[in-house]
Amino acid sequence: MITVVGTGTGAPVAEDVLAGAALVVGGRRHLDSVRVPEGAGRIVLGPLAPALDTVAEYVGKELPVVVLASGDPGFFGIVRALAERFGTGLLDVRPGVSSVATAFARIGLPWDDAVVVSAHGRDLRTAVNVCRARPKVAVLTGPGAGPAELGGALPGDRVLVVASALGDPERERVERVTAAEAASRDWGTAVSVVLCLDEARALGAVRTVAGVPQAPDRWALDEDGFTHRDSMITKFEVRALALARLGPRLGDLVWDVGAGSGSVAVECARLGAAVVAVEKAADGVERIRANADAHGVDVDVVHGSAPSALAELADPDAVFVGGGGRELPAVVTACARRARRTVVVAMAALDRVPAARAALTSAGFTCDGVLLQSSRLAPLPGDVTRLAATNPVFLLWGDRTPASSEGVAQ
Repeated sequence: MITVVGTGTGAPVAEDVLAGAALVVGGRRHLDSVRVPEGAGRIVLGPLAPALDTVAEYVGKELPVVVLASGDPGFFGIVRALAERFGTGLLDVRPGVSSVATAFARIGLPWDDAVVVSAHGRDLRTAVNVCRARPKVAVLTGPGAGPAELGGALPGDRVLVVASALGDPERERVERVTAAEAASRDWGTAVSVVLCLDEARALGAVRTVAGVPQAPDRWALDEDGFTHRDSMITKFEVRALALARLGPRLGDLVWDVGAGSGSVAVECARLGAAVVAVEKAADGVERIRANADAHGVDVDVVHGSAPSALAELADPDAVFVGGGGRELPAVVTACARRARRTVVVAMAALDRVPAARAALTSAGFTCDGVLLQSSRLAPLPGDVTRLAATNPVFLLWGDRTPASSEGVAQ
């Protein structure tokens, strides 16, 4: 039997759990905090594979093993690796309070509506994008993915709560800092978890489903759901197909270039992505912000002209190009060099299609497209209905091939 004990957030390990153990496994601080039975083996966790091999030797001899872990070992913890190797039937899991629950308790916030993301041994950009998109996020950190790195990649309106050495009465610290302050400090190795908050929305509403928010019940919203100028907005038929090709999701970063009213940006944010909208017109910038506020989502709006305005942005997973004029080929080229997955381009002028297509294929994208021309129901006097044609739009999309992914800027 393998007994897995969650510790490290204030609850001591009962002595009877360790009694009779032939092998005790855990981090150095966990092992130093308990009395290992005389004659028992002791493994300080480093690389996981050798430790599991040793555990397998004891299990094969039917000798009892105790594994010490932080907090709740079934929550982004060692239970998964043990269950995969030895099966769930051999595990006796005794969870402690997770670092996430403890950190939220320390600041008096509920966390049923929080999104939890691990950056431990993973790409930090996913955690960054989730923090940009959601108002309440807990980030499990690791080497090279701590408060400093997280703060350096986040906008200035986010507050970081850095919880260190949780459960240690002498060393525990819970500090509220700005993203810039987090980026400027050396936090050492005692960080337990980082909470990223939009404090204006941190309390949140009463939830029925915990964690990751449910997808919106509708998308490709009607144009009258957005403030726009003289019908200068991506029509919902075009937006529906563009969203299907962009595939925005939680953890993604999407650019909306030449955003206009920001309808595509807002819809991508509603579907969970972090979004940057680039718009050259000052009144357009204000409209995008107003539309984002009206739909309760975060959209980072950049006032500038592409492609120059793209230079300082983080690399996107997907890009929608809805403007560009004569600069369109250069804009698509710049986007294609940076996009990790997909670029979608909407064009009213058919003669711009070849250059946009060439820009995508030259960057190693597979390319396809369609001319969208729809007719909507429109009422006429006398209780009859006619079909009213909308302006045709050519939608072009490119998907990065695996071989071309090496060219993406890092």
